[in-house]
Amino acid sequence: MQVKSDGDSVFTQLLVDLRKNVTPRMVEEQLLPKLDLVRQVNSYTSPMVIAPWIAPRVQLLLRENGIGYIDLTGNMSLRVPRPAIVLYTQGETRSPLAGSPRSTKATLAGPKVGRLVRLLADVFPPYRAAQLAEAAKLSLPYVSRLLDTLEDQLLIRRQGRVIKDVDWPQLLRVRAEQLNLLRHNPYVGMVAPNGIDAVLRALRTLPEADRHSVAVTGSYAAHSVAPLAVGGQLMLYVTAGPHTPDIIGEDLGLLRVDKGADVLMLRAHDSVVFERTVEMDGLPRVALSQLVLDCLSGPGRMPAEGEAVLTYMQENPQLWRAAQLPI
Repeated sequence: MQVKSDGDSVFTQLLVDLRKNVTPRMVEEQLLPKLDLVRQVNSYTSPMVIAPWIAPRVQLLLRENGIGYIDLTGNMSLRVPRPAIVLYTQGETRSPLAGSPRSTKATLAGPKVGRLVRLLADVFPPYRAAQLAEAAKLSLPYVSRLLDTLEDQLLIRRQGRVIKDVDWPQLLRVRAEQLNLLRHNPYVGMVAPNGIDAVLRALRTLPEADRHSVAVTGSYAAHSVAPLAVGGQLMLYVTAGPHTPDIIGEDLGLLRVDKGADVLMLRAHDSVVFERTVEMDGLPRVALSQLVLDCLSGPGRMPAEGEAVLTYMQENPQLWRAAQLPI
């Protein structure tokens, strides 16, 4: 396709590439080599990808490499130096076909995915699909399909059947996009008549049996490694059950309220939130990978706190990543 302005001899050519789907792996392995070849031939041809829908992460990758794109939901980017053209629009951030029964690809939605994501983040590679399936207590076919999806998204890299590298920061971000902390973990609002410090003291003295069914998450947990601000609601995971929040709340001296809660009891959507919890100043705290997922999918300033925790994790991987999968 040739683009030319009226009354000017300057023109550019668009090399249009029609795709049913575009993934980061496709950009890296197919589009970038094509771009290099085009640029070797001439300087006035610009590649452009057209697809039904292009994910935000792929859009960013295309823009970073100077590749234009258009999708049918309104996402568009085109930058041409001569004649000067700059076009950028935003459309849908989620696929219109998400959840379609016609789709056979595994997605990053659902509690089972959370178990595998947590393992990939929490443990240094290498490992194989069978080892991950056993450790996460998931079926091998399901894990294999999910790993194929992660490889397409360049979230993992394999040599043969062995996973050699995990882009765990981006993996946690992508997983968090599928979550909503307060919607996926039904909560009960409570007030602390004697203040949050009294609640924390009571939490430190809980019987050992009860400490396995409660864990601190959210802003209070984030402050321990990446303090951005003081305050925020105290969020506590408790095991799912109709009366668990009230039982734990009574032990901690809390009162149930409909408005003005300073403590939120979150009924855990899956037991994975309690996996690899740690002691934080005598308090049970969720693992850092779980904390990032919770903060990035939480309300208010929590996503910024999640990014701050991610930065801490990237700077100190040896402090929290395990050398081998749990047995």
